[in-house]
Amino acid sequence: MAQDRPRAAAKGSGRGTYAVGDARRQKILDTAVEHFALWGFHASSLARIATACGITQGGLLHHFRGKEDLLLSVLAQSEQHDVQRLFATPPESVAAHFATVVALAEDNARRPGLVRMFNTLVGEAANPGHPAHEYFRQRYARVLDHTVELLRAGVARGELRPGTDCEAAGREILAVMDGLQIQWVLAPESVDMPARLRGFLDRLLRELSAP
Repeated sequence: MAQDRPRAAAKGSGRGTYAVGDARRQKILDTAVEHFALWGFHASSLARIATACGITQGGLLHHFRGKEDLLLSVLAQSEQHDVQRLFATPPESVAAHFATVVALAEDNARRPGLVRMFNTLVGEAANPGHPAHEYFRQRYARVLDHTVELLRAGVARGELRPGTDCEAAGREILAVMDGLQIQWVLAPESVDMPARLRGFLDRLLRELSAP
């Protein structure tokens, strides 16, 4: 029994070390969101991010290989949050999907730093040499494909009119979502992003619904 105690203590200590490491990694990610939102990728500094976290740059590099790795990790975490929270269960109807999209806008309104970062990085990533260019290109393609697939399923179920241009409708939805995010970041006190998006999607659904 006496011999087991040191091993148990060491094991518990290891779990504590991992927990501290996970918490520090999350703090770095959260801080990076703020910095990328304010300065974009190129003007952000690993040294400033590390200082804001209360660690050295070497300590930051223990968790991330470099600034590009940190950027892509921030983007991956944000997307994983959206998928797990809102898109894990396939919607039963187009109306249900639109309700989920509005729920995403409501969630984003509670995460202004992430929305500001997204807007900043999307603009930067239009440059093919930007480290997030391919990420955003693929992300928009995935989201568009997912939206078009759901709209086509709505046509097949008889919810939407036959002949509905699902790709055009999908691109319009993405454009309105991004446009509202930009307007909301610039004037959050005067733009109710979820309400405006809900109004647009309600009008679109009425327009596309089968008679």
